[in-house]
Amino acid sequence: MPTPTATHLEGQIERVTFRNPDTHYMIARFRPSDHSNLLTILGHLPEPRPGETLRLTGTWRQHPRYGEQFSVSQFEVLLPSGVEEIRRYLSSGLIQGIGPKTAERLLNHFQADTLTVIENDPDRLAEVRGIGPETARRIGEAWRAHHHVRTLMAFLQTHGVRPAYGARIYKTYGQEALSILQSEPYRLAVDLPRIGFYIADAIVRGSDLPVDEAERARACLNFLIEEAAEEGHMFVPRQALVERCGTAFDLDFHAVTSALTDLAADERIVVCTDAPDEPVYLAPLYDAEVQIARRILTRRDIPVPPPPVNADQIMETVVRRMAIQLSDTQLSVLQSVMNQPTVIITGGPGTGKTTLIRAIAAVFEAVGRDYLLAAPTGRAARRMAEVTGRPAATLHKLLGFNLSEGGFERDQDDPLDTEALIVDEASMVDALLMGHLLKALPLQARLILVGDVFQLPSVGPGTVLADLIHAQAAATYELKSVFRQSAESPIVAGAHQVRQGCIPRWDPAASEAALQPFTFIERGTPEETARTIVDLCARHIPSQTGLDGVRQVQVLTPMHKGVAGTLHLNQLLQAALNPGAAQGQPMGGRFYLRDKVMHLRNNYQKEVFNGEIGTICRIDTESRRLTVEYDGREVDYDETDLDELSLAYAISVHKSQGSEYPAIVVPLVTQHYVMLQRNLLYTALTRARQMVVLVGSPKAVRVAVEADQPRRRQSLLSWRLGAMGNSIGF
Repeated sequence: MPTPTATHLEGQIERVTFRNPDTHYMIARFRPSDHSNLLTILGHLPEPRPGETLRLTGTWRQHPRYGEQFSVSQFEVLLPSGVEEIRRYLSSGLIQGIGPKTAERLLNHFQADTLTVIENDPDRLAEVRGIGPETARRIGEAWRAHHHVRTLMAFLQTHGVRPAYGARIYKTYGQEALSILQSEPYRLAVDLPRIGFYIADAIVRGSDLPVDEAERARACLNFLIEEAAEEGHMFVPRQALVERCGTAFDLDFHAVTSALTDLAADERIVVCTDAPDEPVYLAPLYDAEVQIARRILTRRDIPVPPPPVNADQIMETVVRRMAIQLSDTQLSVLQSVMNQPTVIITGGPGTGKTTLIRAIAAVFEAVGRDYLLAAPTGRAARRMAEVTGRPAATLHKLLGFNLSEGGFERDQDDPLDTEALIVDEASMVDALLMGHLLKALPLQARLILVGDVFQLPSVGPGTVLADLIHAQAAATYELKSVFRQSAESPIVAGAHQVRQGCIPRWDPAASEAALQPFTFIERGTPEETARTIVDLCARHIPSQTGLDGVRQVQVLTPMHKGVAGTLHLNQLLQAALNPGAAQGQPMGGRFYLRDKVMHLRNNYQKEVFNGEIGTICRIDTESRRLTVEYDGREVDYDETDLDELSLAYAISVHKSQGSEYPAIVVPLVTQHYVMLQRNLLYTALTRARQMVVLVGSPKAVRVAVEADQPRRRQSLLSWRLGAMGNSIGF
């Protein structure tokens, strides 16, 4: 098949019909300079705005549904010259700090010289009424940043690198980005995990830059080990690592082994020659794994003072303070907590984990013992505080995360002031965080870890809770009996059926028009599944239950991509649940007033954390800022912060960990085959309090239930606990 001939076009963007701010992929309507008919262009272009004049290079293609389109491979921005063109250009919101009103004032003052002044003499902008020196400086910086990003993207295009990476590279290096790519490209392998090495390698191989094989081997190793950590692994076996460098990246064996030695000498990695498979760790992960094993074993060997109360007194305290009767199993666990340095409590929904947390806290209070309550996420900590009626904190806040230094203030030299610590949702705690926690917890203090080991593992590397249980490193209690009230819940019953490898039972008569607490709605295609989910959230669930389709109904999906993934569902749900989304100019190309959004990473300056869900309550188009309300607290974001937000009408099952919602809707389609696992479906079901609606194909449900072999994470914590216990493996 002949290669399409490259074509050049010049003209203006009339309107943008689609833009993905994460990848910079856009679809727009374009008016050629010869005033011929509007045409559709598509490709990667940062911040496309109506009124911009572009010179494009690309090829024509025929879309079966939308007809002829122009696929852009390279672009050049041509600045407008006439006053009207400049007005349209600046009023589009292209430059942060310039909205329609400011653009009008600038044009009234500088006329056709406006862009020249902004680019070459931004201090003069303060001549305009309403623009002070600080605003003038910010506008100048925003202008330079915008054009640096575009220059950077043009450079990436010429070297065969996806221009979608331009914004992230610029955010990392600022105005030095292009210089760094040209002079020391392999810095990206360290500074941009997962993607940096690929970008650097493409630039080096696609240019006349000399290739330093030793530097390339070090960058490749760093990339592969970090990639494994991103996937949850603590290490990579040495032989597998060396072989991957050779087969995937054509690196010489001797260059790789020499690079391993260099990285180990620089203390960036640790190669354990005395452990199975000679694991290669990132140094912080090795330190965390060893620290966990040492502290757990040391705690085990420290004598525990006898409890000040006996079993009868414990029961009396709980009954008096909580007005409940503990089961024999719960009482046995409670006695163990008073007698053991480390206790693990695990079990499914309805088995009494929350009741035990309340009971343990009540007994500690009754005997005058200081204790702390904590959880890995803000949502889980708030829920813990609600059920106990006592303060609870995130582990990061408890340990005093220091934003400026990127570490924790509490450690063995400045330990937590407590006699006991209860951690809920412990399956979510990764190895790095557990390592820091155990350093900061006094060895004499009791540690109670509560969690459901069958749920999805932590987002970060390691399988700490499962490893501790497997190694029998602490007194472990699995709660198996479902209490009567919980057993009557179809949701709890369904979750336990999935956990046991059975297809959950639902009412066969249930449907969209007659929803039950646990409903399955069969749909033949992902498209039908997506449409049904929108109808459920917008109409059926609110009308039948009175629940708010935005605030109280949460869509949980296994994947981000695909018709029934978060990206596509969020677009559909935004249009259905926020009708005002079609009006006005969106912030960042996707956010509108009253949108439901999720914060994506811990931000200690804003005091908002990964996974928190809020609502956009204010958008200021002039200053290019928006405000999100999280549980009554307002947090401001400017345009440079928007990569910390995503729409949250639909979120991944992984992001739902530690949360509960009145109702959940879960698409299950065979398109999600690679992610369909028993523990994923089980985790989703355990997030609901009142209603679960599964939508999709029976085959996908069956695949998920039968797939009970989730990808095994590489971890040696269990081995170290055994080896160190026998005085080897240090």
